[in-house]
Parts: sequence; C-alpha cells; structure tokens
Amino acid sequence: MDPDGVRTALAAHEYLADEGLATAVYLAVVLRRPLLLEGEAGVGKTEVAKVLSRWTGGELVRLQCYEGIDVAQAVYEWDYSRQLLHLRTAEVRGAAAGEPPGPDLEDELYSERFLVRRPLLQAIAPASVAGGLVDRPPPVLLIDEIDRADDEFEAFLLEILSDYAVTVPELGTFRAETPPVVVITSNRTRDVHDALKRRCLYHWVEHPDFEREVAIVRLRAPGVAEALAEQVAGAVEQLREMGLYKPPGVAETIDWAQALAALGRSKLDEDAVTLTLGSVLKYREDAERVRAAGVADLVRAAVTRGA
Repeated sequence: MDPDGVRTALAAHEYLADEGLATAVYLAVVLRRPLLLEGEAGVGKTEVAKVLSRWTGGELVRLQCYEGIDVAQAVYEWDYSRQLLHLRTAEVRGAAAGEPPGPDLEDELYSERFLVRRPLLQAIAPASVAGGLVDRPPPVLLIDEIDRADDEFEAFLLEILSDYAVTVPELGTFRAETPPVVVITSNRTRDVHDALKRRCLYHWVEHPDFEREVAIVRLRAPGVAEALAEQVAGAVEQLREMGLYKPPGVAETIDWAQALAALGRSKLDEDAVTLTLGSVLKYREDAERVRAAGVADLVRAAVTRGA
C-alpha cells in the first residue's frame, strides 16, 4: 500500500481525496498515529473516518464531543439499574436460604458484566465475542469535533491516546492489543492545544476545487445532469467567496444538485436558484446577502464557469 493506493481505495468507497489527504491517511494507518483533521464544517472530515471503516472492515466507533462531556459519556460507566437488580436478587435468595449475602457480592457488582463501554473504552478494548476470540481488524475511532469539548477533556484524551490504555479502578487497566485507527476532527471554533497536535499527524482539509467537486457530485448524485453538476459546483464556488456566515460544504452542494434534479431542472437559472436556495444556505442572513448581491449575477458566473 502507498498513498496512491489509499487514494484509489477511498475512491472505490465514494470518497475523492486529494493527494495531501490520501498521504496523511496512509501515514496515520502505517505509523499508527492519530490523524487530526481540521477545516471548515462540511469539507468531509467526518466522512474520512466512515470511509476508512468501510475500507478496512474495522468497526466505526464514534465519539461526538460537546461542552461538558466527561468520563461517563466518553469512556465507561456502571449499569446501576442492573447492579441494583442483581443486589436485590442476591438478598432475596439469601433470605430464602437463611443466609446473609456472600462476601463476594461486591466483586460481582463490579465485574465486566455490569460495565457499560463508552466509545473510548469500546475502541481500545472491544468486548469479547461469545464463542471465543475473533480475528478482526482494529476499529476506527472517530473523535468528532474535539473543539467543542472542554480543555480538561482534551487533556484526558491526550493521556489515553499516549498509551491506548484505560484504567477502571475496580477492574484494572484495559490496554489495546492493536491500537485503533484514530481520526480526530475539529472545525476550529477554538484552537486545539499544542500537546494534542504533537501527538497526532495533522492535515487541513480544504473545500474541493471546482473539478473535484464536479466529480464528487457526479459520483454521489448520478441522477444529476452533467451540465447541472458543473453549474452547481460553479455557483457554490462563487458562494464560498462571498464571506458568508456559513459557506456551503460538499454535502450542501450534493443536496442542492439533487434538489434541482428533483424539480426536473437540467441547468441553473435565476428562478431555480431562488426556489432552492434553502438547500445550500442554512442561514437567513446568508440567503439575504446572496439575493442582495444578485442571483442573476451568480447564475451567470456559474454558467460561465461550467461551460
């Protein structure tokens, strides 16, 4: 395998990566290093992990970050309702037998049967499969939007990724036999700390250029006419240069092309853009800015770009 092979494999799973991203993915897999992908929302960072999972056959384990996320949501917690049920059952059985609960009851309560594995523990130490060990590829751990989490959680994550190990006080340390493939994404709403960046390989994901975006639309929306795909990609290229609050991502480009095709349009025109602007722009202020700048000018530039 080499970067060109990675690029081909990703394309086979409907992800058209440029040379830089394909090289970053190759190095992350070969060197077993986490890959930090930064870029604007909608450029396809999360999709990289999904495609890697489909390609390698490893289970996709996703940790969606948010403000206030803690160990219970990210690593593990105990199933208290099942523990309580087990305790009551033991007490009832003991009472029926005329015996107090045994000294091993507490150990039973804090055994793996009551352990709820959250994404980080699930990726580092997957639960054993009934019937014995199964030879399976390492999971793909997606830590999505790390910039939404608190600084404290980021520091905790750094510790886990350093050793690929998680300690559960009642059970001991779980350590990965084979490290998962780790993809961390950030929309850069805040800067990720240098310590985490040093632990990872880094790649900034740009919006695709015109030619690649046209190819993506053709691949992901094959029912869209070729001329329409080119004109939509040209219009989106113009929109991204207008300083909008939320520039459209690749997903919005595909949605817009599909919406126009569903309306029976085979080319872009002023009326079609006005009717479907909500498919590509998600903020009223952005839509008003485009209308004020002139929809006709946008269509003219898009048609010229796609010619």
